[in-house]
Order: sequence, then structure tokens, then C-alpha cells
Amino acid sequence: MERGTAFAPLRVANFRWYFAALTVNLTGSMMSGVAVAFAVLEMENSPSVLGVVLAAETIPMVLLLLFGGVVADRLPRVLVLRAGNVIMGLARGAFALLVITDTAELWMLIWLQVVVGSCQAVIQPALAGLMPQLVPREVLQQANVLQSMVRGGLRVLGPTVAALLVVTVGAGWAVAVDAITWLLAAAMLVRVKLPPRERDRDTESTLTELREGWSLFVGTTWLWVIVLVFGVLNAIHIGALFTLGPVVAKDTIGEQGWGLMLSAESVGLLAMTVVLLRFRLERPLLLGMLGCSLLSVPIVMLGADPRLVALVLAAFVGGAGLEVFSLGWSLAMQENVEERMLSRAYSYDMLGSFVAIPIGQLAFGPLGEAFGYSDVLVISGIVYAVVALSALLSPSVRNLRRAPSTQSTQ
Repeated sequence: MERGTAFAPLRVANFRWYFAALTVNLTGSMMSGVAVAFAVLEMENSPSVLGVVLAAETIPMVLLLLFGGVVADRLPRVLVLRAGNVIMGLARGAFALLVITDTAELWMLIWLQVVVGSCQAVIQPALAGLMPQLVPREVLQQANVLQSMVRGGLRVLGPTVAALLVVTVGAGWAVAVDAITWLLAAAMLVRVKLPPRERDRDTESTLTELREGWSLFVGTTWLWVIVLVFGVLNAIHIGALFTLGPVVAKDTIGEQGWGLMLSAESVGLLAMTVVLLRFRLERPLLLGMLGCSLLSVPIVMLGADPRLVALVLAAFVGGAGLEVFSLGWSLAMQENVEERMLSRAYSYDMLGSFVAIPIGQLAFGPLGEAFGYSDVLVISGIVYAVVALSALLSPSVRNLRRAPSTQSTQ
């Protein structure tokens, strides 16, 4: 990949405004995960209660994803994102206000999480399907890498800054920053102007569009294999690392150490984006699943020997591997699925990948309390690696290659 093409997507005005909105939004979003977790733990120091609050976001998201995919394929995706960002900003603002004023009760936070999850069910398919509309096919990899680069860069600072806010002025202020950035991003997306998309008159009904998306899903082997595998991986990742992780961290490496560990994962991701700006990923899913398996390392180490330096290094490796998968998956989807069906394809992907997340969030707290946090984390990490590598048993996953870079945009 030539040096001159690495930042070519930024020459496209629509991508520049989208990129600016994404940067602003992620500045706050990278703080909210840490802040929400510790805001709940300050109220109830229980991983089971934390799991319930987190699941209050993911359950409605999972239930509404297929509907969200149809909406994102039917309506202008930029319009969907603008409206979604405004709702997210208001919901996060209410969460922050309740925490800051010390008037929050768990049921209030749970209902606000339901609003956030419902909104995310529409935002995520729209966001995932937008990229091929913003840039030409020949710079699609660079555009995805730039998106990952800003995400990784902000992940380096976000969790650490959020942890500092938690231990100084309180978790609510980090959530407040997130609320403001959702609203600013909505304003920036007004500058993204895309031509109307043509629609097929034979696919006007929601049911017909859902069936069309299902036919694509079950008829594309590499797609359903990866989604099936990630149904297990995401349950382990979220349940073990993000439900048990903060509890273990609070008693070992501390809140700031937890923030540093999450930031180290983002440093690994960011370092890998620099490599991927220059290296064309010819076997996106083969390399992606190999990279993804590395995320098992910090899970095992957190349970076996939670020492800060070792965890930071392990998180760095896991982040680098995760970025290889993230780019590989984006390219596989964007280059092999028609643009008019892309949000629906992503909604089936997200549904299959996310459906077990609430199970992980709800189950890992009781599992940790029953069998010990350390043992559950170690076993979970080992299972994670085995399941990730099992995807490579499918030839359609191992052998999928990139589309020719000279192919025109759909």
C-alpha cells in the first residue's frame, strides 16, 4: 500500500465530517464503560448487580437489532445516526445527572440503560453499513483503518481519564462528557450529504426485507460460521473480562490499574493500525481469527496472576490481535455483501454475535461467586482461545480473499 494512499479517504468531504463526528463521539464513549461500571459498584458492590445493569443495555439491543437493520437499509443511514446520537446524548445526560446529584437509584439507571440499548440497536447497523457510501472501494481498507486508528488512540486515554475522574470528582462526570459528545457528533453529521439510495420496490415490507437478509445470512457460510463462534466469544469476553474484571481489579490492581490495562489494549490496537495502513490484508478472516484468539491472554492472566505490568503487556497483545480481526471482518462484509443489504447483514451478524452477551453478564457474577473468580477467569480464557481457533476449521473462513482493489464502488 503506497504512502500517498494511506490518508486518501480524508480527501473526501463526507468522510472528513463523519471522521470528525466519530472522533468527538468516541472521546466521551471511551470513558462511559469504565464510568458506568464503577458508578454502579459505588451503589452496590456486587458483580451480579453490575451484570444486571449492563444486561439492561444489551438485552433490548439484541431484541431490536433485526428491526434496526431494516430501518438502516430503508431510511438514509446518516439521518438514522443523527437522530440516534441525539437520543443517546439525552439518555447519557440523564444518567450523569442522577449520579452527580446522588439521586440515582438502580431502577432508574436500569431503565436508562434500556433506552441506550434500544437506540444502539438502530445506530450500530446504520453505522456499519455507512462506510461503502462514504468512500470509493479502492480506499475502503484505509478508511476502516483510520476509523480504527482514532478509536484506538482515544481508547488509550479514555479509560485512564475516566478512572481518574472516578477517583477524584466521581463517575457521573465521565458519563456527562459522553453525553455532550453524542450531541456534538449529531451536529457534525448534518454536514454529511449523501445522494438518495435506490430501493427495490419488491422488498418494501419489513417481513420481506427480514427474509431477504436471512437468506443472505444462511447462504453465506463464512458469515454464519463467524457469527456462531462470536456468540460464544462475546459472552466470555463481556462476562469474564468486563463483569468479573472490575471486581478483581478493585481488590488487586485498583481502578487506575484497570484503566491502564484497558488503555494498553487500545495501544496495541493503535500500533496495529499503523501496520495495517501499509499492509494489504489478503486473507482477512484467516488472519483475523488468529489475531482474535490472542484476546484470551489477558483473561487468563487476570485470573492466574493479576500483576499490573504483565496485564498491561497481555492487553497490548490482545488489542493488536483484535484489530486484525476487526479490519478483516469489516473488509469481508463490505466487499462481499451488496450495499443495499449491508445493514441487514450486519444486524444478523450483531444479533448472533451479541445474543449471548446478556447471558455472560448475568451468569459470570454468580459463577465467580460460586467457584472463585480466578478459576472462572482462567478456564474462560482457555475456552475463548479454543473456540476462536475452531472457526478456521471451515474452508470458507480460511480461504476467503480480498476483492480486487480496482473494483468500482457499489
